[in-house]
Amino acid sequence: MAEVQKRELGAAKKFWTNDMEAIIAITVVLLILGTINVFSSSFIFAEAEFDTPYFFLKRHVINVFIGLIAFGVCLHFDYHVWRRWIVVILGFTIIALIAVLIVGPVVNGARRWLPLVVVQFQPAELAKLVAIMIAASYISLKIRLQQRLRLLSVQAAIIGLLFLLTELEPDMGTACIILGIPTMMLIISGLEKNDILKLVGTGILGVTALIIKEPYRLERLKITYDPWSDAQNYGYQTVQSLSAIGSGELTGMGLGVGVSKYDYLPEAHTDFAFAIFCQENGFLGAIFVFLLFSAFAVYAARIANKAKDEYGQVLAMGVMILVVGQAIANLLMVGGLIPVVGVPLPFISYGGTSLIITMAAIGILVNVGKQGDNSAH
Repeated sequence: MAEVQKRELGAAKKFWTNDMEAIIAITVVLLILGTINVFSSSFIFAEAEFDTPYFFLKRHVINVFIGLIAFGVCLHFDYHVWRRWIVVILGFTIIALIAVLIVGPVVNGARRWLPLVVVQFQPAELAKLVAIMIAASYISLKIRLQQRLRLLSVQAAIIGLLFLLTELEPDMGTACIILGIPTMMLIISGLEKNDILKLVGTGILGVTALIIKEPYRLERLKITYDPWSDAQNYGYQTVQSLSAIGSGELTGMGLGVGVSKYDYLPEAHTDFAFAIFCQENGFLGAIFVFLLFSAFAVYAARIANKAKDEYGQVLAMGVMILVVGQAIANLLMVGGLIPVVGVPLPFISYGGTSLIITMAAIGILVNVGKQGDNSAH
């Protein structure tokens, strides 16, 4: 009796009773922070361009609502259903990626969106999740059959096609994520050392080819570690980002008070939204966001570890890399440690399709956790 009371008391002291509740709680907090930051970082630009400070906030709220529906749907369905429907989902994704190259509007020299009735749909964001599903299906099958993981496979060729179609937009940042997450999944799942070395060599050659294809990428790479050497051109965005972060100091300037969004920092509400967040919330706010993503990684890894089968384990791992990996890439970019690659910070940056797909992916993750938890009892 005393032992039961002790366990109940220990459970009462926890913020949540299982890993899935932790993931949901972290997601809700990030959604709230992101909604506040989207409005705070965009209302000046929205007022100037669209005559209303609420333009991006309204769209963001719609995207949150759709994202919650996507989360609910993916939470409700057994995650194995995506394996059975992968051919249909893949076909739709490829058609959408081709369509955006033909009929998508040109924005800043790229075709990335298909305009729909309520939102703009970015097929490359869906391609990220599809690539994870394909990789999870291949890796889990090989693990179950105790066969060697290989670099070259039909699945790898399909992911390569998704990468190529996205790069043609052009969108190198998203294309690298589409290719990079399955690659990380392979390495973590036990890819042999010789294949990893081949992968590194191929990656170096591939990145070199992509840089040669678009010369501005080389300029971005050159000024990464000394953006002040070209502060009015290629280094401008990084310099303004670092200035915004530094000016936030310990506690920040206050919500809505940050000055960098007044046409100083480009993409202030999208890729560089975290710089505005740091300016207004300071070092303490930044640390809080770091802790949230770190906690997400821990609980997602726990869900993957407890999954009832190999497919669930690898799929959960892929979702963790999708969310946390993008967060790391964005934070490094905003902090000037890697070149500007156009990767949004999940939840904190404005981006409709990105948010919706992320919410769907988290729904799948929680479903993996629920089934793993049920099988353990």
